[in-house]
Amino acid sequence: QWQLVESGGGLVQPGGSLRLSCAASGLTFDYTHVGWFRQAPGKEREGVACISSNDISTDYADSVKGRFTISRDNGGASLYLQMNSLKPEDTAIYYCARSPQIFGRAQCTWNQKTYPYWGQGTQVTVSS
Repeated sequence: QWQLVESGGGLVQPGGSLRLSCAASGLTFDYTHVGWFRQAPGKEREGVACISSNDISTDYADSVKGRFTISRDNGGASLYLQMNSLKPEDTAIYYCARSPQIFGRAQCTWNQKTYPYWGQGTQVTVSS
């Protein structure tokens, strides 16, 4: 049985940093698009960052460009989101997501239907 488990969330002051992790069991992230999404209170879930299945491209929401970095390890079982210069508007539940295996040069996408595998989320609160 597969599972994605996020960790690393918490309360941080504006300007601070957090590193989110997503651990996979029962499956790996090899040859899959992977992404981080977030949902703030009263808002729809939105894409934050993603990596294509062949690792040749990443994409970031405009609101996090230059502050967040997505990465995954070569072992294929962990995904990360380094978040720097955090702002109160970054407050949300953060989810990791995985697509089915995709071979080729397709870029990752914000279309959430692409990602059938989701974690339960980790809360990030940015507040003084």
